[in-house]
Amino acid sequence: MDLAPKKIDWYIFKRFMGTFIVALVLIIGIVIIFDISEKIDDFVSKKAPLDAIVFDYYLNFIPYFVNMFSPLFVFITVIFFTSRMAANSEIIAILSCGISFHRMMRPYIAGAFLIAALSLALNLWIIPRANHDRLIFEEKYIKKRNSAAGSNVHYQISPGEFVYMESFSKWNNTGYKFTLEKIEDNQLVSKLSAETAAWDSTAGCWRLKKYFIRDYENGVLKDNVRTGLQVDTVINLNVSDFYRNEKTVEELPAKALSELIATQKMRGDANVQFSLVEEHTRLALPFSAFILTIMGVALSSKKKRGGIGWNLAIGIGLSFSYILFLRFSQMFVYTGTLPPGIALWLPNVLYTFIAAFLYKIAPK
Repeated sequence: MDLAPKKIDWYIFKRFMGTFIVALVLIIGIVIIFDISEKIDDFVSKKAPLDAIVFDYYLNFIPYFVNMFSPLFVFITVIFFTSRMAANSEIIAILSCGISFHRMMRPYIAGAFLIAALSLALNLWIIPRANHDRLIFEEKYIKKRNSAAGSNVHYQISPGEFVYMESFSKWNNTGYKFTLEKIEDNQLVSKLSAETAAWDSTAGCWRLKKYFIRDYENGVLKDNVRTGLQVDTVINLNVSDFYRNEKTVEELPAKALSELIATQKMRGDANVQFSLVEEHTRLALPFSAFILTIMGVALSSKKKRGGIGWNLAIGIGLSFSYILFLRFSQMFVYTGTLPPGIALWLPNVLYTFIAAFLYKIAPK
């Protein structure tokens, strides 16, 4: 089998990537214009500096938006230029020269591979760092910081160490009715209780007030109970752990996200679902480039009397349905219906079957 690229391969590959880049530039420009018109009142009322708007927000917004809607861009690109080739009888000429339909797919798959690799790199390393600055800007100039208190906070901060707070206020970074328990061999060893536990950002520790320390032996309380008005303690729990949600995990690079997931699983933290959804979405989304490329070629390779309008309509509809399904599948995780590894990959599995069916019935 001759794997060396031919002129026709370079021709299709260049058309693919060139149309993809043009589509990106046009759509991004339109989206930014609409986004500015929507947020201009917030920018003016909160006196956001122009350089912050450009560099901290929109420069970091572009890779986030491009990656989120990359399936749409890929599908529209393939539908558009393949339909043009079919309308100009170029595909008929290619097949008439003895090049099979399967062989013609090679430059398409090469283009999809390049886009998938770029999307994966964006997801794992570039976008998390861009999201950090973007989310800080949004919190400062667009949205208000959530200061609501959490209730019944219960974490395993390390093997055998458990922290409980009856409530935690994000307004003053203080936990109320604090308890730290140490357990060995299923026996309670010590219990530290305090009225309040305030985070000291300077010292990087928790400042406990009106505390009691009780020691146990074989699960039975010893005679000595230590007490005091104030003590500082360092535990494997940071104030930033109380601010983690579906947005803050978007700021973490791949390695930091994996470490956070391991920590949250050990703690029994309910917020681990946000981290797992983010991890699997980053890995599942790039594979859509292959699926939607095959679907696009299968739908648009046949010459139609109505031109490319009908193909574009079908392409936009299918690509939007894929994006919506990918977002909707996250609800299966939050409701406990499916584990993240299944829910987030379900759209890819379903659309792979659709792509295989369309490819099978495509005229060859």
